[in-house]
Amino acid sequence: MKKCDLAIIGAGPYGLSLAAYLKAYGVNFRIFGQPMDFWLSHMPKGMKLKSEGFASSLYDPKAEFTLKAYCNQKGIEYADSGIPVPLEVFAAYGLEFQKRLVPELEKKLVAQLQRTGEGFQLRLDDGEVLLARRVVIATGLTHYENLPPALAQLPQEFVTHSSMHTDLDHFKGRQIVVVGGGASALDIAALLNQVGAHVQVVVRESRVRFHDPPAKGETSLLNRLRSPMTGIGPGWKLYLCTNAPLLFRQMPKEFRFEKVKTILGPAPGWFVKEQIVGKVPVSLGVSITEAKVQDGRVVLQLTDKTHSQSTIVADHVISGTGYKVDLGRLPFLDADLKSRVQTADNTPVLSSNFETSVRGLYMIGACSAYTFGPLLRFAFGAGFTAKRLSRHLRRNAKPVESASNTPANLEVKESDELAIR
Repeated sequence: MKKCDLAIIGAGPYGLSLAAYLKAYGVNFRIFGQPMDFWLSHMPKGMKLKSEGFASSLYDPKAEFTLKAYCNQKGIEYADSGIPVPLEVFAAYGLEFQKRLVPELEKKLVAQLQRTGEGFQLRLDDGEVLLARRVVIATGLTHYENLPPALAQLPQEFVTHSSMHTDLDHFKGRQIVVVGGGASALDIAALLNQVGAHVQVVVRESRVRFHDPPAKGETSLLNRLRSPMTGIGPGWKLYLCTNAPLLFRQMPKEFRFEKVKTILGPAPGWFVKEQIVGKVPVSLGVSITEAKVQDGRVVLQLTDKTHSQSTIVADHVISGTGYKVDLGRLPFLDADLKSRVQTADNTPVLSSNFETSVRGLYMIGACSAYTFGPLLRFAFGAGFTAKRLSRHLRRNAKPVESASNTPANLEVKESDELAIR
């Protein structure tokens, strides 16, 4: 059976950035996944990123191959801020980053991950089985799609999550209801309108909170001091989230979870506002209290805060209601391994080095936001993650020769379970 010191599961911005750092440090690893798959297979064509250009790069130790460098090489319009980054540009940049800096990526999926006496056993979708002393899970938001209970029981023919759509042309001329008031919902609603669908948006909140556009031109020193710019937005609150994730980790659980949900919550990008306001009908302050299929169409019953009811009939409903981390939904995690990972509200409890309660198992990306803060909900957070975790993994790395010296019949001891630091 093949062995390696470290396996990385996932090849999005977090997995690729970590791999680029580890490669530069000479750490023995294997990385699995389809590069930038979430961006290529679960987001609609024509979408633009909320993050500004300077905050939309992947990361390598020399910071040489940034999004800016890629756009300059390809002759693509770019600005550090003020020009939204098209999804297609970001995905193509990520693919080029992988080819240049992580060419050893294996485009295979992990079918099963389970614990063994000497670490972890990975079974790949091509039948290969290997042992790894340590594993990093970097699968992002895949598997965490969130559907409202009222919609979850309807057939997929009539209700889908926004992540299931890349090409929207087949919705032309159809009556579509989009549920949600965040970026996922408003982005897809705007694009549906552009392809000729008849769109209506249903929002539970009383208003849609679009992000503010970036300031034009040079800002004064006083304004920069009042509201410093960060990779996730302006303001001192976001400055602290960006620069003090380890301090955030020390806060009480209730504080951390509330801030992750509310700071930079489900808000569409500033550039989407002109594509929605006056062009797409939006029903505000209403909840779906009943959903059913009748005569081949979806019938939604809506109730507002005064308990008044109304009905919408559509050909299809797209739920742009975001994602909810739940480790129980990771299909490749062995049941025994799942049971050993300490969680809080179904999210992993992590050490200051992203390690779970199972020795040698690390989790990064969106699932780590509940430990380190809102920074980790964005691609910009891959920089902090790659730097910190690569230093830790480098210190604890084993040479290639010694990675296979542990007897395969060692029993797992309870002492191997880590107390969360």
